[in-house]
Amino acid sequence: MTLNFKTVLSVETSCDDTSVAIVRHDGYVVAQCSASQDLEHAPYGGVVPEIASRNHSVALIPLIEQTLKKAELTFDDIDGFTVTNRPGLIGSLIVGLMTVKTLAQSLNKPYIGVNHLEGHILAPFLKDDLYQPSSDFGYPYVALAVSGGHSSIYLVKGAGDYTIVGTTKDDAAGEAYDKFAKMLGLGYPGGVQVDRLAVTGNPTSYDFPRGLIREKSLMMSFSGLKSASHRLLQKMSPEQILSEQAHLCASFQEAVVETLIAKITLAARVFKTKNIAITGGVSANSKLRLEAENLKSQGFQIVIPPLRYCTDNAAMIGYAGILQLNRDLKSDLGMGPSSASYENDFKVALRENLNDNKKAEKPS
Repeated sequence: MTLNFKTVLSVETSCDDTSVAIVRHDGYVVAQCSASQDLEHAPYGGVVPEIASRNHSVALIPLIEQTLKKAELTFDDIDGFTVTNRPGLIGSLIVGLMTVKTLAQSLNKPYIGVNHLEGHILAPFLKDDLYQPSSDFGYPYVALAVSGGHSSIYLVKGAGDYTIVGTTKDDAAGEAYDKFAKMLGLGYPGGVQVDRLAVTGNPTSYDFPRGLIREKSLMMSFSGLKSASHRLLQKMSPEQILSEQAHLCASFQEAVVETLIAKITLAARVFKTKNIAITGGVSANSKLRLEAENLKSQGFQIVIPPLRYCTDNAAMIGYAGILQLNRDLKSDLGMGPSSASYENDFKVALRENLNDNKKAEKPS
């Protein structure tokens, strides 16, 4: 493959985090600068789309200038641009997309729109001066992309070759975290608060359900967990909830993490690979990271990117995009934002019933 694109500037504005990065073709992140909007959305207990897009429009240009300065580069050193154009909040996507289109047209350089989820899937290959993934990790691998909006398992055979083999039937894991946190009266973002309190709690204090965990399937479900939590908390007084917060959080988190670990290890055995990647905002969870690390004793090769590449970030979009640009794929100025993935972004072969399959084997 001819490397016509060695360095790109990337923009990510799919939800409420504004992020800009400069990334090389080998996955090396030259520089990344991001701005969080958590404080702006905290009073509302969730992301307000209008506030998100407005803040992107204020933060993006200064972040681009800051990233170039941090990398000690100019636009002359940039071969092209990459930007998230799907899936996400339309207003937020428009800000990033129109900014990159303007840069591409004015500088006469190509750009490409990238699927946000493809960025998460390829995030395990990112590296910088402080972090480098294991040289033993590579294709094929199974990836668990888990966040507030998505919880899916992918079989990744190579760049551009992704198959969704399992997903949630209802709520995403991150959404369940946020709703549980709201029930407890915790702050936003909820997942971080639940994780923090769970550290001092007893995970066996409450027996929350693990949706579909006993089924030979790669499908997941978290609505039952959410409903069970709601019923339990309705029976408790505010004083009881306050005194039991840590134990409630630890027990809830145990149920979510146990389910996620069970499903991704089953996927690895079904597809006979030792390589597992866990990405997305929920992969920042301390319990999930601990349990994933423990899988190494079973022969699995685990890669979870550092926190800066787990939450929504431009580096992962840059790497996914530069791989496409070097395959001679480009976007035209007529491309628009989309709240959903394109039909041909991912193949879908959901494994909803594995009972008839040959017994899964451990990776060699």
